[in-house]
Amino acid sequence: MGFWDDKIAPALIACACSTRPILKTRRQIVPQASGAVLELGMGAGANLAYYDRARVAGISAVEPSSAMRERTLKVAAAAGLEVDLRDGVGEALPFADQSFDCVVCTYTLCSVQDVAKTLTEARRVLKPGGRFLFCEHGLAPDPGPAAWQRRLEPLWKPLAGGCHLTRDPVAQIKAAGFTLSDLACAYLPKTPKPLGWVSRGCGV
Repeated sequence: MGFWDDKIAPALIACACSTRPILKTRRQIVPQASGAVLELGMGAGANLAYYDRARVAGISAVEPSSAMRERTLKVAAAAGLEVDLRDGVGEALPFADQSFDCVVCTYTLCSVQDVAKTLTEARRVLKPGGRFLFCEHGLAPDPGPAAWQRRLEPLWKPLAGGCHLTRDPVAQIKAAGFTLSDLACAYLPKTPKPLGWVSRGCGV
C-alpha cells in the first residue's frame, strides 16, 4: 500500500461511485433490502442513504479498505445509523452460515479477487430463500465498447482499486446457483460506454 492506495484512490473511487447515474441505480436496488442485511464492499457508505429503515432489522458490512471504512463510519454517524462494519473481504466473510435475509452487492464484484468464492460465501451466509440484491457494471454486449474495455482494463485496474471492466456479473451470479429475477441491463446515461454497462436485479 502507498499514498495512492491509501489517500488518492479512495477519494477517486468514492467520487466515481457517487455520480448521479450511479446513485440512481443505487436508489433502484437498495430500498428492496429487508430483514438482517449484509453489504459486500460498503466503500464510502454511498448506499446508507437508501436503506428503508422500516424494513431493515440491521445492517452488517465488510470493507477491506481502512480509508473507506473511516468514510463509511462518518456517513453512518451523520445519518444516525448503526452498522456492524468489519475489516474483511467477500471471499472469506466473517459471519456464520445462514445469518442474513439479504445480501446487497453494488459495484463490488468488479474488484474482488475471486468472484466465484465471493458468491459462494454470499450463498453460505444467506438464509434459505434469502435474496442477493445486486447492481454491477461489467462487460458491454456491443463489440465497440467491449473492445475498448479490453484495451483499457490493464491501465484502469491499478488506478481504480483493482476494478475490472470485462467481468460478466450476470453470468457469474447465475453460475453461482442463484435464480435471477427483475433483471435490468442498460448503459448509464452521460457515462462513457466502456464504463457504463450496468446490470441490476435479485438472485434467490
